Amino acid sequence: MAKIEDEGPGAAPPRRGRPRSIETTNAILESAYALMAATGLAATTIDAVARRSDVSKMTIYKWWPSREALLIDAFLYHAAQMLPLPPESSGTPAARARRHAAAYAEALQGEFGKVQLAVISECISRTGSAELFYARYLQFRRNALVEMIAAGQSDGSILAEGSPEDLYDAIYGSLFYRYVFGIAPITPAYARNLADLVLRPKV
Repeated sequence: MAKIEDEGPGAAPPRRGRPRSIETTNAILESAYALMAATGLAATTIDAVARRSDVSKMTIYKWWPSREALLIDAFLYHAAQMLPLPPESSGTPAARARRHAAAYAEALQGEFGKVQLAVISECISRTGSAELFYARYLQFRRNALVEMIAAGQSDGSILAEGSPEDLYDAIYGSLFYRYVFGIAPITPAYARNLADLVLRPKV
């Protein structure tokens, strides 16, 4: 089982006091995600998560600054297992980007996509923006994939000349935009073709 620390700094920030138990942390995150997927965000209260994970509410409040932070970290925990960042050993940067985009497109069609959209909506409704989601989840993953694209530009396997950030946003922004507004079906094949169109991999 993947652990929360595997995915990087998106997890809840460390606090002073007694170190948290990894097993307890993962149980809380698994319970929160399962509740979001099964019953929706409205029913995913701190009380419900505490009951399902068999921990005290005080423990959850001690480790997460807000309910929104817990929901995002639960989504991050699940994403780390369902959509792991592609390792360098798995091919060229362009090939890795193509596979990851395809996996993201496939994930959007299931509960993963619904939970992601619900968590973002919750952040916006509570705070007025999705900044918290970006800071705790998206920033780390975006930075990692931007670095991968930049590496491909440096070694010549990616021919696109735009900034790595813009290229990343062109791929994943397009996929998310089409998903949110239901413009057209998003398939892994479409995502692979989009990645090739944007990145222009060297043949």
